[in-house]
Amino acid sequence: MTSRIPRDSRLRLVRPRPLAAAPKAVNQRRPSRPAPRPPEGTPAPAELARMARTGLAGPVRVARWADAALGPGSDGATADGKATLSESTARRAAADLGLSLAQVRADWDTARLAGLVEVHGDSARPGWRLRAWDRDDSAVLRGWVALFDAWSLAHPEHEEHEPAAVAEVVSAMPQLLSFLQLSAGPVPVEQLLDLLQQRVTELRTERCEVPYEPGTEQPAGAPGPAEPAPAADAPLDPLLDWALKALASVGALTYGAGQATLTPLGSWAVWVKLEQICVAAQSPAGNIEQSAEDMLRGCAQLRPNAARAEYRAWLAARPVGSAVTQLIDAARGEDALLRGLAFEALRVVGAPAEPDVRAVVVEPALRPYALLWLAEHDGVDPEDAHEALTRDEATWLWVDTAAAVADHGEAPMLVRHLEAAVQPTVPQLLDEVRAVGHPRTVQVLVALAAAHPDPALAKAVRRAAFQVHTGG
Repeated sequence: MTSRIPRDSRLRLVRPRPLAAAPKAVNQRRPSRPAPRPPEGTPAPAELARMARTGLAGPVRVARWADAALGPGSDGATADGKATLSESTARRAAADLGLSLAQVRADWDTARLAGLVEVHGDSARPGWRLRAWDRDDSAVLRGWVALFDAWSLAHPEHEEHEPAAVAEVVSAMPQLLSFLQLSAGPVPVEQLLDLLQQRVTELRTERCEVPYEPGTEQPAGAPGPAEPAPAADAPLDPLLDWALKALASVGALTYGAGQATLTPLGSWAVWVKLEQICVAAQSPAGNIEQSAEDMLRGCAQLRPNAARAEYRAWLAARPVGSAVTQLIDAARGEDALLRGLAFEALRVVGAPAEPDVRAVVVEPALRPYALLWLAEHDGVDPEDAHEALTRDEATWLWVDTAAAVADHGEAPMLVRHLEAAVQPTVPQLLDEVRAVGHPRTVQVLVALAAAHPDPALAKAVRRAAFQVHTGG
């Protein structure tokens, strides 16, 4: 307790342990799985990357212009806090690059979707993929897959389309893309429309959207017939046309003359997605179908690298947005251990989780975890990320982590946790712990007093616990 040097004794709830430093565990050994091979005829990665660079040449050009023209010390690129180009900036880019205003905006939006430009708070800055664009084929392909995943945003639907019907079509498109990939050639649009109608019907059946027919007898106590969902009457032909045009706009397929064909890039991306699903189905600890809270509890006893593998498998089986929401909801619970593990899982999510993490900075219980996550996301070394916290925030986090130790750890671990406090002495720690008002303060101090071998220190901690309990 006399050292001010931060010690790495936070149960991995605050800072992740470097993978190389993690001890090997016998139960982490998994049978080696041969590297999967893409379908026959798939171009080599270098050729796929060349295709992606060609298709994204415009967005790369606009992103590089923004990097040079809108860097530190120059006018901001955005005006709305959402990384949308302001009118003046868009006109300036159009003049400098010899493009139309509409093309500049379209290329800028594509650059954001492909990760060439990253949004941080109320500003945008060049993404790491832009820096590695000319030398790293894997970075290029990851950027293209990110754009492929966001096809529905790259070419927004018409306003007259029913939102519920649009959502159904977006949910059904992976099955159509898989069919296109297996067909390995042109597929008539009529055949795709028939498949889309079948899939949408399945989705509605899964939601139990069974329309009530007048004249049929309802079960006793059943609610009256609900208003028919607008999506049920929405024609799917124009929505399929929109979806195919949107996928064509990102280079995933060609569409015309009444048929659609996956491009080599599109076929490869669909194969990648199918392979990810297969990997997810081999969830190491079997938590893939669990809720976020149950999955995190299942990971509590795993070593750091095994837990990360489990997080990746669980995340791969879900849309990123809903997965992040579930993890943050789990972090809001009363179990401090799950709070820390939830943010470890969010570290695996990476950049897509940033808006949601930034939004919970205002919540006292999540603020320290969110600030550490954001600091590391912005490139701060994990060992130095604690500097992003104020003294009170660091103390609150110390109590929260101590609560996790008290609930799930062993007494010696709780004693060692004292070394992680920023305060240089126990009396100072106790004063500041009492001041931060953590709801588990009394329980933590009682557990620490019971665990500590020094009778004098244990007595002081018990006295502090009693004072907090009585409001003294």
